[in-house]
Amino acid sequence: MIYQGNSISVSLLEDGIAKLNYDNQTESVNKFDQATIKEFGEAVTALEQSSDVKGLIVTSGKKVFIAGADITEFVGNFKKPEGEIASWVLDINKTFNRFEDLPFPKVAAINGASMGGGTEMTLVCDYRVMSDKASIGLPEVKLGIFPGFGGSVRLPRIIGIDNALEIIATGEAQKPAAALKVGMVDAVVAADQLEASAIDLVKKCIAGDLDWKARHDEKINPVKLNALEQAMAFNSAKGVLFSKANPAQYPAPKIALESIEKHVNLPRDKALEIESAGFAKAAKTPQAESLVGLFLNDQAVRKLAKTYSAKAHDIKEAAVLGAGIMGGGIAYQAASKGLPIIMKDIKSEQLDLGMREASKHLSSGMARGKVTPAQMGETLSRIRPTLNYGDFGETDIVIEAVVENPKVKHAVLKEVEGLVKDNCILASNTSTISITYLASVLERPENFVGMHFFNPVHRMPLVEVIRGEKSSEEAVATTVALAEKMGKVPVVVNDCPGFLVNRVLFPYFGAFDLLIKQGADFVQIDKVMEKFGWPMGPAYLMDVVGIDTGVHGAEVMAEGFPDRMKPDYKVSGQILFEANRLGQKNGVGFYKYETDKKGKPVKTADPQTVELLKPFIDAPKQFEDQEIIDRLMIALCNETVRCLEDNIVATPAEADMAMIMGIGFPPFRGGPCRYIDQIGLQNYLALCDKYASLGKAYEAPQMIRDMAANGKTFYPQA
Repeated sequence: MIYQGNSISVSLLEDGIAKLNYDNQTESVNKFDQATIKEFGEAVTALEQSSDVKGLIVTSGKKVFIAGADITEFVGNFKKPEGEIASWVLDINKTFNRFEDLPFPKVAAINGASMGGGTEMTLVCDYRVMSDKASIGLPEVKLGIFPGFGGSVRLPRIIGIDNALEIIATGEAQKPAAALKVGMVDAVVAADQLEASAIDLVKKCIAGDLDWKARHDEKINPVKLNALEQAMAFNSAKGVLFSKANPAQYPAPKIALESIEKHVNLPRDKALEIESAGFAKAAKTPQAESLVGLFLNDQAVRKLAKTYSAKAHDIKEAAVLGAGIMGGGIAYQAASKGLPIIMKDIKSEQLDLGMREASKHLSSGMARGKVTPAQMGETLSRIRPTLNYGDFGETDIVIEAVVENPKVKHAVLKEVEGLVKDNCILASNTSTISITYLASVLERPENFVGMHFFNPVHRMPLVEVIRGEKSSEEAVATTVALAEKMGKVPVVVNDCPGFLVNRVLFPYFGAFDLLIKQGADFVQIDKVMEKFGWPMGPAYLMDVVGIDTGVHGAEVMAEGFPDRMKPDYKVSGQILFEANRLGQKNGVGFYKYETDKKGKPVKTADPQTVELLKPFIDAPKQFEDQEIIDRLMIALCNETVRCLEDNIVATPAEADMAMIMGIGFPPFRGGPCRYIDQIGLQNYLALCDKYASLGKAYEAPQMIRDMAANGKTFYPQA
C-alpha cells in the first residue's frame, strides 16, 4: 500500500501500475471536502516519493464516481473576503497541478456520475475512460459559480473553446455518447470492462503506443487557436448563452466566459490565477448565496420527507377520483413511476380525456427519445380507467381530484370511504378548501389528508401534504411516501385556507389588484416582475391559472383572512370573470391568446381589457418599477412569514422551497425568507412601515419586528 486514508487509498497493482481509489469510508458518496482534499495532497506526496510507479488509474469505490466539492462547506467559505476565496481555490489547484505533473501516465476510470470537482479530477488525468452507465459534467453555474479546480482552464484546451463554453455555461451533464463525441472522454466501455480498459490504456502509454506527455503538455500551454478563431468562438457563445440566461439574474456564465476569454492564451499556472479570481467574484454574488442555499434547502426538505418513512404504509396500488386534465396527470405520474393506479370518473368522455392526457405526455417523451413504444404501452397498462368502484377494495390510497366544490367533495369522499378497506388513506387534491372541514363528514377522519398537486402535474415538482386536525401521522407519512414514489418533493403543512402556497399567492394577487385599482398598467406590472425574475407576471399567471379558478380561490381566502384578503372594491379578476374572460382556457383574459404553429398559446395585449377595467380604477397612473416590486413582494413575503408564525410550515427552508417549486419564485433570489435576509431585516421592516397605510397585508408581522430588534435572520449569517 502506497497510501491509505479514510477517503483515498493508493495501491500497486501490476507492472508498476498504481490505483488511486476514492472510497469515503464514512459517507455514502465521494466528495471533495476539506478532509479529502488534505488526503489528496498526502496521496500525491506519497506518489511523488514512490520510485515503483510507472502509471496510474483513478477509480471510485462508490456508484457515483465523485459528486464534486462538499457544498455544505461553501456557506462558510463564501462569506470570506474575495481575496481569501481566490487563495483557497488556488491552494487546492496547486495540489491538482502536482498530481497532473507526476512523471507517469494517468487514466481516470469513470464508473458513475462525475460532477464538478469530480470531473475536474478526471481532467488532470491524461486520458479518461467512461462506463456506458456513467455521466460527466460541470454543473457549478447552477450554484451561481463556475469550475474553480481548474475545470475552466483545462476543458477548453482538451475539447476546444466552443464546446467547453457550452458545457460550463449550461451546467448540463453529458451522457457517454455526447462526452465521447466532443472529446471530453477518450473511450466508452461496458461497466464490467472499465478498470481493465483503464489499465490497458496505461500500459499502452508506458509502451510508447500513446503519447501521454503530449496530452499533458496540451493542458499546461495556451489554447492552440488563432485570434480570429477565438473571437468567433467567444462572440458566438455570448449570443447563445446570454439569450438563455439573463446575466443580471444569473451572472456566473458571464463571469466564467469572461474569465476563460482572459486566460486561454496564458500558461496553466497563470490561467489558474485568473480562474480563481473569477470564481471568487462569482462566489460573492447574492445569486451564489441564494443558489447554494437553495441546493442545501432542497437537500434538507428531501431529508425531512425521509423522516416519515418509518410510519408509512406500503403502497402497492393507488386510485384517483376524477379524470380529465388533473386526474389524468396524476394517473400518468403514478404509472410512469411504476405504480398501478385506478382512474375513476362518472363520465366515459372524462376517462377518455384522462387517458389522452397520459398518452400525450408519453408521446412527447417518445418524440424526444426518452420513452420507447414498449415503455409507453407498459405505462398506460398501469392505468385502469373505470366508471365504478368495483376494484377499490384493495386500494391503499385514494386521491380525490373532483371539482373544487366542498359539497361535491363531501359527497364523493363519504361515498368512497364506505367502499375501501379500513386502513386506506383518503387524500384530497383541493387547492384551498380546509382539510379539517372536508374531514367533518368522514367516519375515519384520521385516515384523511390533503395532497395538493400543482398543474401541470408532470412538470411541477411540489406536492403539499396537508395535515388536518384529526389526520394521523400514519396517514401523513403514507401520503408523503406516495409523493416520493411519484417522483415529487413533498412539503408537509398544517391546515388553513389555501394551506401554504395559495395562502401566500393570494396576497400577491391582492397587491396586484390594488395597483390596478390605483391606475397601474397591468402590462407594465408583468414586464417589471418578469424582469425581476418571475417566469410570468401576475396578470399572465392569472390567465394561465384561469380567471374563474382565481375568483373562486379569492372567495375562499377572503373568508379565511378577511383582514388582509377581502378587498372593499371590485377586483380585476371579478370584472374579467363577469365578462366571461377566463384566460387561456377560452382565449381571452387580461390578454388575448392565439395559437402559434406548434399549437401553443401566444399572448397579445388586448385594449378591450383596459376598457373593461376603466370604470373601476381611480385614474391612470405611472408607477416606478421599484414600487411595483416592493408592493408585490412585501405582500407575498409577509404572508410567508405569517405562515411560519402560525406554524403552517415548520421551517424557512420548507417555505422557500415551496414557493420556488410551487409558484416559480425566482430561484436566484432563494425564496421569500432568503430574499428578506438579503434585503436586511431592518431595511425590510422599513419597507413594510413605508407601505403599511395600504392595508394589513403590508404591515410587518410581529416575527419580522422581533427578528429585526434582536439582529436575527432566517438563515445563519457570518
